[in-house]
Amino acid sequence: MYKTAVVQFRPELLQVETNLQRIGTLCQNVSADLIVLPELVTSGYVFQNKAELDSVCDTVSRSRSFHFFLDLAAQLNSSIVFGFAEKHGSNFYNSAALVNPDTSYYVYRKAHLFYREKLFFSPGDTGLFVCEAKDGIKIGMMICFDWQFPEAARVLALKGAQIICHPSNLVLPWCQQAMLTRSLENRVFSITANRIGSESNGDINMSFTGQSQIVSPKGDVLIRLSTDQEEVGYTEIDPDLALDKSITDLNDALGDRRPAFYTDICKPK
Repeated sequence: MYKTAVVQFRPELLQVETNLQRIGTLCQNVSADLIVLPELVTSGYVFQNKAELDSVCDTVSRSRSFHFFLDLAAQLNSSIVFGFAEKHGSNFYNSAALVNPDTSYYVYRKAHLFYREKLFFSPGDTGLFVCEAKDGIKIGMMICFDWQFPEAARVLALKGAQIICHPSNLVLPWCQQAMLTRSLENRVFSITANRIGSESNGDINMSFTGQSQIVSPKGDVLIRLSTDQEEVGYTEIDPDLALDKSITDLNDALGDRRPAFYTDICKPK
C-alpha cells in the first residue's frame, strides 16, 4: 500500500518565510509516501501587480523555498508536490513541482490560467506530462482551474498517470465534485490540495473553499477535509488499481475511445 497525504493550508500573502516556517511545523510529523500541498502555497494568491509577484517568485533549483522542499522531502522520506510562483527569464508562471527524497524534481507550469492570473502569469509551456514519485509511482500534475478542462486529466491518464496531484486555490463551488468525475472517467486517483480562508489586497478580496480531498479511480471520496481548518488528511491507496481501466468485461475506459470522432473537423450531419 502507498500512504498519501493532503495538506490544507492558509498562506499569508507575500510572506514567503513565514509560510515556509508554518509549512515546516504543519508537516514535521507527516508520515506518507506522497504529500500534496496547495497552489501558490509559499506566496499567497491575490496580487495587485507584477512587482508584488516578482518579490515572491522562485527560480527553480536556486531559491530558498525550493531548497526548503527538497530538504523536507529528504527529511520525511516523502515525495512532495507543492504550488509556487516561478520566474523564468522575463516570464512568471503559476507552477507546481514534484520533489523526491532522492533530490530529483519535476516542474509543471499551469496550462489554463484563471481570472486575474492572466494579468500576471504567462500560460504554461511545459505541457502535461507524467513523472515518477517515490517508489516509481507515476504521477501527473494539474493546477486548480485545469480541472475545468477534461482534456488535461485525460492526457495524464493516457500517458500513464496513476495519481493526479492537483494543487489548488479554489474559489468556484464545483471543482471538488468535478474531480470525482475526472477520477472516474480516467480511472485514476486524484489528490486535490486546496487552501482555506479569505485574502484581501487593496479592493480585491477572494475566499477559498477548502475541502481538500483524495478520490479513488471509481470516483469514491476516500477523504475530504473541512472548509476552514488547516489540517492534514491521510489515506492508504493501491496505485496499481489505476492501471485497471476495465468498466465491464467488454468495456475499457481508455480502450473504447474513438478519437477520430472527437476532432473539431467532425461536424454533425
